[in-house]
Amino acid sequence: MIRTALLSVSDKNGIVPFAKALHEQGVKLISTGGTAKLLAENNLPVMEVSSLTQFPEMLDGRVKTLHPMVHGGLLARRDFPEHMAALKEHGIDTIDMLVINLYPFNETVAKADCSFEDAVENIDIGGPAMLRAAAKNHQDVTVLISPEDYAPVLDEMKAHQNVVSYKTNLGLAKKVFAHTAQYDGAIANYLSALGDDLDHKARSPYPETLHLAFEKVQEMRYGENPHQSAAFYKDIYPVDGALANYKQLQGKELSYNNIADADSAWECVKSFTGNVGGAAACVIIKHANPCGVAVAANALEAYQKAFKTDPSSAFGGIIAFNVPCDGAAAEAISKQFVEVLIAPSFSDEAKAIFAAKQNVRLLEIPLGTAFNTFDFKRVGGGLLVQSPDAKNVLETEMRVVSKRLPTTSEMHDMMFAWRVAKFVKSNAIVYCANGMTLGIGAGQMSRVDSARMASIKAENAGLSLKGSAVASDAFFPFRDGLDVVVNGGASCAIQPGGSMRDDEIIAAANEHGIAMIFTGTRHFRH
Repeated sequence: MIRTALLSVSDKNGIVPFAKALHEQGVKLISTGGTAKLLAENNLPVMEVSSLTQFPEMLDGRVKTLHPMVHGGLLARRDFPEHMAALKEHGIDTIDMLVINLYPFNETVAKADCSFEDAVENIDIGGPAMLRAAAKNHQDVTVLISPEDYAPVLDEMKAHQNVVSYKTNLGLAKKVFAHTAQYDGAIANYLSALGDDLDHKARSPYPETLHLAFEKVQEMRYGENPHQSAAFYKDIYPVDGALANYKQLQGKELSYNNIADADSAWECVKSFTGNVGGAAACVIIKHANPCGVAVAANALEAYQKAFKTDPSSAFGGIIAFNVPCDGAAAEAISKQFVEVLIAPSFSDEAKAIFAAKQNVRLLEIPLGTAFNTFDFKRVGGGLLVQSPDAKNVLETEMRVVSKRLPTTSEMHDMMFAWRVAKFVKSNAIVYCANGMTLGIGAGQMSRVDSARMASIKAENAGLSLKGSAVASDAFFPFRDGLDVVVNGGASCAIQPGGSMRDDEIIAAANEHGIAMIFTGTRHFRH
């Protein structure tokens, strides 16, 4: 039964009404510093911790709760007679509820002007110690770290005469240990990223120790294959516009492969937001590669153009829009087999159309332009960590290396092709024209083979490559790759450049009479 509660929070959201409700339930309130002052200002009877411990807060608040009167009250087992006898001997009362928010370390170090002293002073000591004590003794102590838990705990107390169930207390304790682990991990990451000069602005993006924190969204029926188990975890603080922010409106449970492919589709389609060439973009993904990408005036036209690139591969694919999916687009998409459909929103008409196809997974994700801080790849016994491939080359950064200058339309087509190539597995060759992909060659060991595959894909779809733009995610090492794409019909090419044989490749472009641009940026995607 909860008779006494200790409240000490940096996040004051909801604490006053919660404390009032506890008081109305007959719970004695103990608090520290600013929290105690706030409760007193709201006419709540509250005992300062210093009155409980008979010892003043000291060392600028560094020491205030590290005392047997606090930790004895939290850690004593109520079902151990010797524990209760020890409390009685030393005049210690039990503390049955702990409500704590830790010092805002993450928020502090996120500030550009944060000093080393600021960071260190925002390392909470007493808070984690109390949290761990209360969570360890969860059979007797209810411990809260989030305002979102105030209401359900209060409801349970009101329904059961101030008693909170063991199941609830254990669940809250699990949250505490996850929270303190993440908190300590953030401190270790920050401090191990600092150099000897302790310069906040010059700290390394790659700390000496890397602690990651994710929370489970769901377990899956299986992983990439049925004999593999799997689960999906999301960042504790998902970035704006990330796939992990999805809201599933209908459809079967997402699979491991669904989520992996959906992420590829969503990241690709987001990159066209605000781009020249059309208000709407559509991306169709199959096995982690785009099999059709297009921009147009609206969602329906963008889908129709994207679908033309490779109708056979689009079967059972993942479709993403960077604009709301309306009824017209939904009607067209409903005529094919689609695993997942993603959009910032769905109109009522679109929802009604897909209601008849309950197996189709509809994901609603708010648009955003932020990227993950890191990309990760697990290897045997280790982890590869890199910054995300967030660079989009601007026209002003491009260099025309051919004698012939590209036309305005060719420039638009090359910019579009280059944006698509960034999301195609290496070696990547992408033909485009008029805001749509015409042929995509992906994942081949030879760039020449990718070029040939892209041409074959276009031919199979009945699409002409004459006058198209072609993008290569990395440089052409020999002229044979460029010869293949030009013979296929390309009138201009965009590539990073940087080969030992660049002069040979440029001479080949001039020989063919095509325009060629070097971006100076490579987009390998493995």
